[in-house]
Amino acid sequence: MSATELPPAAAAVPAGLDAVELGAWKGLLRVHASLMKSLDAELEATHRLPLTSYEVLIQLADAPDRKMRMCDLADSVLLSRSGMSRLVDRLERDGLLERAACPNDARGSFAVLTPAGQELLAAARPTHHEGIRRAFLEHFSEDELRQLGAFWTRLLPPSAGS
Repeated sequence: MSATELPPAAAAVPAGLDAVELGAWKGLLRVHASLMKSLDAELEATHRLPLTSYEVLIQLADAPDRKMRMCDLADSVLLSRSGMSRLVDRLERDGLLERAACPNDARGSFAVLTPAGQELLAAARPTHHEGIRRAFLEHFSEDELRQLGAFWTRLLPPSAGS
C-alpha cells in the first residue's frame, strides 16, 4: 500500500460535515430548542402546564375513549417509560388524568384523560396554537409550509409518517 492510499477501514469512514451540512443541522437543533423553550414558557405562564404535560394530554384527547396504554403513550411523546411514569404520576396528582387497569395485562395500565384534563387542554390549546403560529408558521408562506411538511415526512420511517 502506498503512502497516499487509505486502508480499507479508513476509506469507509465518511468525511466530516461541510459548512452547508453543518449549518442545516445546527440550524434545525437551534430552532427546535428555541421553539420548544418559547412554547413551554408560554404554556407554563398562561396555564401552569408544561409542554410535555400538554403533549400527554393531547395524545390522550386524540386517542379512542381518551385513554392509551402507558407504553404507547411513552412512545408517542418520546419519553422513556420511567420518565412517562413520573409525568403521569404528577398529572394524576393534579387530577388531569387517572390510571386504569388493563384487563388483558395484569402488569399494564392505561392513562385516561379526566374531565379536568379535558378542560385544561381546551383552555391551553388555543394558546399553544397561537404560539406555534407566531413563533413558527407565520415565517413561511403556505407553499413553503407544504414543502416543509414534505421534508419532515421524508425523514420519518414509513410507519411514523402516516
